[in-house]
Order: sequence, then C-alpha cells, then structure tokens
Amino acid sequence: MLQKTAPIFSHVKPGDTEFRSDGLRDFFLYRDLGIAEATRGKVVAQLVKANMAPEKGTGWHRHEADFHIVIMLKGWARFMYEDKETLVAAGDCVHQRPGIRHFLFDYSPDMEYLEVVGPADFSTVDVDGPCAVPAPTPWA
Repeated sequence: MLQKTAPIFSHVKPGDTEFRSDGLRDFFLYRDLGIAEATRGKVVAQLVKANMAPEKGTGWHRHEADFHIVIMLKGWARFMYEDKETLVAAGDCVHQRPGIRHFLFDYSPDMEYLEVVGPADFSTVDVDGPCAVPAPTPWA
C-alpha cells in the first residue's frame, strides 16, 4: 500500500505507460495512469481494453471499494448489475455502488474504458449470482 500523505501533481502521456496483461483478468489489458501514486493510494485510474474474445466473462463478483466508475471510451460492454442486463456504450458512465454484484459477460473487440476506483488497493470478491447470464456474442 502506498504511503498516505499529500497528493502530488501527475501528468501521464500515452507513451509513458504501456498496456499490460498482468491485471485482474487475462482477457483484458490494463494501462496505469499514475493516479494511485499521485493520490498516495486514495484512487486508482486505469484504462482497460479487450485482449481476447469473451468466453466466460468475469464471473459474478463485487468490489470492496468506496467509489467505482466506468467510463466507456470505445466500443461497448454488456454487464449484469444484480438481475438487470445493462449495455454500456462509448460515452456512457456507470457508477458501481459499493458492493453491487456484477458480471461483465460480453464486449466488442474495440472495447476500452476508463476505470476509477477508490481506494487504489480495492479488492475483488467472487460471489453467487442472482440470475442466469446471457451468452456472449462471438467475434467474427
């Protein structure tokens, strides 16, 4: 965990950090935007994009976080939030309230979103789902 002191200025340009495959899900790529370090662990901001076609999705889970938003930058993704299917398309912003059970089960090949979560060291907990999840759309 990062030291909890005063935040610092941060300016991360596209070439400063690379997309990496060692994030939470192997079918996504993650690019750190330097915000966890700048806020001393209060918030993390990362770009997330599709790396492989959806097969099983994320599974039902919840995050131990105080704040979590997803802003879809490109493409689309289909989530189950509790028992409601939700299409999140480019330009959409979703606030995932603390503890909400969800499942990202389908996404386009060009899907890319900005994820902002506080605290930066949030955890993910697998949970039982409230309902069945639709099948993903195969990529051509």
